[in-house]
Amino acid sequence: MKAFVTGATGLLGSNLVAALLAADYEVKGLVRSLEKARRVYPNDEIELVSGDMSDVNAFAASLKGCDILFHTAAYFREYYQPGDHHAILEKINVQGTIDLLLAAEKSGLRKAIYISSSGVIGMKPDGNPGDESTLPDEHSTANLYFASKVGAELAIERFLKERMLPVTMILPGWMWGPGDWAPTGSGQLVMDFQQKKIPGIIDGGATVVDVRDVARACVAAVERGHSGERYIVGGPFLDFAEILAMLEKVTGVPAPKRRIPFPVMVAAAAVSQTWSRITGNSSLITVEAVKTMHARRSVVSDKAVRELNVVFRPFEETVRDEVAWFRIQPR
Repeated sequence: MKAFVTGATGLLGSNLVAALLAADYEVKGLVRSLEKARRVYPNDEIELVSGDMSDVNAFAASLKGCDILFHTAAYFREYYQPGDHHAILEKINVQGTIDLLLAAEKSGLRKAIYISSSGVIGMKPDGNPGDESTLPDEHSTANLYFASKVGAELAIERFLKERMLPVTMILPGWMWGPGDWAPTGSGQLVMDFQQKKIPGIIDGGATVVDVRDVARACVAAVERGHSGERYIVGGPFLDFAEILAMLEKVTGVPAPKRRIPFPVMVAAAAVSQTWSRITGNSSLITVEAVKTMHARRSVVSDKAVRELNVVFRPFEETVRDEVAWFRIQPR
């Protein structure tokens, strides 16, 4: 079969392409930068399509001849930097998704796999981890990126009532692993840790998953995933201190011992964001990221394990592979 992968140079996109090629798919990959894409795919492993989710019509003709759409692209990394992102989140993450699904149906594709986020899942009323039936909570709506994913899922629900193209949704946790070319927040954390830029232990944690396990879930969803269904691929919940301890074990760099109170961390993140606006550089930490971590929201992935045969590898293996990958990348 032939797959069309949006966000093909991203952390999930590049690992998904590798999983698809291993499963004997032909792959077309949507990329914003052909220069970057040729670094990610130096051996012409896939057919590259230049385009942007803000203008689906510009690349829609490239969907023809494909069988399966994997939509991993989103306005994500940019959101965790200063600025007003509401309009572009709506344009790319919600309207762009529906425009893409309409184009895929028109082009005759037989199924779409949409990548949402476990951030749309709230905690259960009794405090237990959320599952696919759990409604969003205040954190899912206060965080505009998560809110855009909630909006996209609602739009997909409406799409499925009116259209014939099957759509299955994958909801990953915080993804880690090799191939983080951007890098995302997890990759930046790995690099900052090795450079001893982490000032202390943040009060919080998150569900952490190897991106390669998410990629395999996406491939499995082609045959096993049901249309209209959501599958959380979240991984275990890890406290931030546990994450730093694992980075220390793998890299040999001592982890900070000082715990930073939440109000202090929020204030520091606000200062960092202000400085980034002045200098034009990226912020080391953002208020939104601190709040997301502090919420300590966890989810369960039982449905994906049961229906997609998802298996989660040990976090130590993930960190070792990610650190090794960064060490061989040119600087």
